[in-house]
Amino acid sequence: MRPDTIAVHAGRRPDPSTGAIAEPIHLSTTFLREPDGSFASGYIYSREKSPNRTNLEAALALMDGGADAAAFSSGLAATNAVLQTLRSGDHVICPKEVYYGTKKLLTQVFDRWGLTHTIVDTSNLDAVRAAVTPQTRLLWAETPSNPTLTVTDIAAMAEIARQANARLVVDNTWGTPMGQRVLDLGADIAMYSTTKYHGGHSDVLSGALVTRQADEWWAQIRLIQSTGGAVPSPFDAWLVHRGMASMVCRFRQQCASAQRVAEFLTTHDAVEAVHYPSLSSHPGHAIAARQMTLFGGMVAVQVRGGSAEALQLTGRVKLFTRATSLGGVESLIEHRKSVEGPESPTPDNLLRLSVGLEDADDLIDDLREGLSR
Repeated sequence: MRPDTIAVHAGRRPDPSTGAIAEPIHLSTTFLREPDGSFASGYIYSREKSPNRTNLEAALALMDGGADAAAFSSGLAATNAVLQTLRSGDHVICPKEVYYGTKKLLTQVFDRWGLTHTIVDTSNLDAVRAAVTPQTRLLWAETPSNPTLTVTDIAAMAEIARQANARLVVDNTWGTPMGQRVLDLGADIAMYSTTKYHGGHSDVLSGALVTRQADEWWAQIRLIQSTGGAVPSPFDAWLVHRGMASMVCRFRQQCASAQRVAEFLTTHDAVEAVHYPSLSSHPGHAIAARQMTLFGGMVAVQVRGGSAEALQLTGRVKLFTRATSLGGVESLIEHRKSVEGPESPTPDNLLRLSVGLEDADDLIDDLREGLSR
């Protein structure tokens, strides 16, 4: 089936007991045990498995063309589960623009476990190869990256990982399974903050991992998921699953509007630089055109005049809301350096735009007015 059909039907069927078309929410934490001690339903305790999570995970796996999926209480919980599979002395390669929460896990949590890591520009494949050591067990890629939308060649990273006897995990939150099929490109696991485009309404915190193979490594991740317990509640799983039904059409419109917003920004005198992978001026455009079918709903813009001018613009716009996060129906604007802190490598004058479902002309008018003052 094609993505539009999968999004609507995956993990869904009329409720067998009532015939309800909308998926019921199963809030129960515990389930009936048979007289012989067995569990005919397959469910025992909701930390281990629950009906709404089962349906969501089935949908997630189908959307990515994966063998299986595991849902978590947040994107960082999903990332944490991957890192917990590693041993003391193992080595991780991750991008210099890795999501700051992932970097905090590596530098402030897992370094105390004896896990080592090297931060490199993953758009420079020679730098990635040079960073590989005999202890390298995991390559982490984030493409397009947060917040400057740096593009990494996923297929090439997968080949480097194979040669190093390591695994490749790709944070595909900004790409989504509609924008780029990272498992088809050779990644072992696709990681998502499903808070973003999957849920799509800024009302649920959740994350997910989708695997290309249900192997021993995946079994370990599943063990960490069920035993560690960082799982979404039934209602959270239901919200993400409901959001996925409209995910494809939402993402297409967001990408189309983001393209128009990016093109407009490139023409404005108050703009120093625009980062969007479909633009021919983007350094990673050729790779993005090869591995992406849609270029995403995120645009980064650097405003002339530095941090002060960038922050002033966030106060002038009316349709873009000043808030952290992305992928929702409403457009957001954020001065990313203020969120990540003074040590962040993000340029002082950079604003991150999450383009929502408003009319693109209205969003452009809003930015034009804000930039022209």
